[in-house]
This record gives sequence, structure tokens and C-alpha cells, in this order.
Amino acid sequence: MATLTVEQIIGALSGVIEPELGKDIVALDLVEVLSLENAEGQWKARLRIKSSSPAMHARQRMREAVEFAIEKLAASTGLTIAVEVEVVPLGSNERSLETRKVLPGVKHIIAIASGKGGVGKSTVTANLAVELARRGHKVGLVDADIHGPSMPTMFDVVREKPLPVEKGGKSMIGPVEAHGVKMLSIGFFADPDQAIVWRGPMASKALGQLFTDGDWGELDYMLIDLPPGTGDVHLSLVQLVPLSGVVVVSTPQDIALADARKGVSMFQLESINVPVLGLVENMAYFSPPDMPDRKYHLFGRDGVKRYAEASGTPFLGELPLVQAIREAGDAGRPAALQEGTVSAKAIAALTDRMLDVLKDQPAPEVAPTSAP
Repeated sequence: MATLTVEQIIGALSGVIEPELGKDIVALDLVEVLSLENAEGQWKARLRIKSSSPAMHARQRMREAVEFAIEKLAASTGLTIAVEVEVVPLGSNERSLETRKVLPGVKHIIAIASGKGGVGKSTVTANLAVELARRGHKVGLVDADIHGPSMPTMFDVVREKPLPVEKGGKSMIGPVEAHGVKMLSIGFFADPDQAIVWRGPMASKALGQLFTDGDWGELDYMLIDLPPGTGDVHLSLVQLVPLSGVVVVSTPQDIALADARKGVSMFQLESINVPVLGLVENMAYFSPPDMPDRKYHLFGRDGVKRYAEASGTPFLGELPLVQAIREAGDAGRPAALQEGTVSAKAIAALTDRMLDVLKDQPAPEVAPTSAP
């Protein structure tokens, strides 16, 4: 009696093309043979096929293409083959750079969040990006703080405008580059003194275009400066891009920590499930220039560190309240550029710890579109 092997089934499916990715489903590792049995001369195969598109009609077309390929195999071998095909969407945690549709050339995507405004989240984002670029990495930055974009100021590119770029017959947005960092911000498309008054859906759509229409190319790291709090932009982001993790910034005092806890808990929701890479305590202490060994804890002491220990969240480190950090941000030259200073050393240590935690994280996931 002629036999049927898993290898024969895989070979038959190597001619089925994933339409959105343009390669065969075997080469993309989208085929799983769940079982192959023979009962009274009839072979029965159960297959699970992953599709890059979650749309029902796309999955139905994929199912039909697989069934047709198995019918051809049956005709060529003279065997009777019944096939049960399950087509499921390809989860972002299963996507390689080859199969990812949004930001396919970006290795790690890290969001920087805060529970409330004014804790220095954007300052931390800018300095992390510059420090990563200083180390030779290819770095991108998206200013997702739609209503209060600050990255153009922090990188001294307020008057710059992204230029259109033609790629594959499609018009893309060319990011502005400064200090070795590619960036896009809503601030580039509005007057600096103009208030951006958008409802949630409009803000989410604009944010999406920075990712999908930006000509980002290949990057080692992309940092995303989120707006403070929890809301539509955060949910849209985790549904759109495969985040490697999030860094939460807070100051030590209780009122800031209360909001930081909400931010952490949001990313830990089952429907969102983004790894929290760690917590940063900003404005941790002040040392007078004439007494560098003295530390004054103006906003409380070790509040973020204690919360990190109690919650089992990594503590990435503390940044001092230093006038030079503020001045550097206002001047468009982030403090990470000032080698050898207290600020630059603190930022370098923070970056080291973040990268150490990132190495141990599993592949990223995108939250389902039904997130609350």
C-alpha cells in the first residue's frame, strides 16, 4: 500500500503563496501538520496554516488554496486524502522581520510611558535614543505625544520638515535626522504655537501614519515617546506595532507613583500584555554644584525603587535633578552627548540596564483589536 508522509504534504504546500508577503507558506514557516493518519485505506491530515491577514475572506482564500494543493497531491499519488484545514492569523510574537508588515526592518520597538505629565518622560526618551545612537546602533524615534510633541525642540529641529520619499511607487515620509537619530513627530506638521485639538480616533490615525508611512528602513531600536496617562493612543499603539517592551518613568513622590502604578497595570492587562522592561526614577535627588557629594531628595526618596521591588518590576535606575539636563533639552542637545558628566554617566547606566532586561524578553505581541 502506498504511504503518505508529512514531507509529501509539505512539498505539496510549497507552491501555495502567501499573497501579502509574496512567498510560499512553507518557506515562511506558516505550515503545521497537526496529524496524519490512515484509516481503512483513507488518509486524513489535519493542518494549521498561519495567515498574515486576520481578515475572514483572506483566511478563506488561503484555506481553499491549501485544499486545492492537497487535491493535486492526491491525484498525483492515487491516494484518497481527506484534509482538515485550520487557518489562523499570524500573531506578532510569531512574526520574524520577514513576516512583519508594520516596521519590518525594526528589531526592537520600545515605548517610554508615564502615568502623569511633567515627570521627564520625553527627556528620558530623547537621552536613551541619543545614547543608543552614540553606541553605534541604528535608532529611530516616534514622538507619539500627539497633543504635546516636544522632540523637535529637544533635538533642535523645530524648523525642519520631513520630505516625501518615493518607495516602490508609494509616497513615504522621510524622517528628520539629528544626533544620529531618525525621528517623526506631529510637531513637524503643525506650527509650534498651534494647539493640536483632535479627538481620540483622529489622533490614533495620525499616529498610525507615522509608523506605516514613515521610511524607517532598517533600525536596531525604535523608541516611542507616549503621551502621559492611559488612553486611546496607548491602545492603538499596542494593537498596531509589536512592542518589545515599555519603560515607565516616574518621580519619587506618592502622587506620581500612584499614576505610574496605573500605567504599569495597563500594560500588564491580559488584553495588552506588553512586557514592562523596568521603572526609571527621574529627578531622584539634587546635588548642589559646590557640594557634589550631598544629595537632597526634594521629591521623596527611593519611591520608585521601593515600588519596583514590591511589584517585581525591574528597577532601571535613577536620574538626578540636574540643571544641565534641562538646559541641554531646551538647547536641542540631549545631555547624553556630554560625555563624562554626571548626567551622561547616569543615562549610560540606565541604558545598560534596559538592554540587559531586553535581552531576556520573549518575542513581542500585538494586543487584539478587541482590547477594552
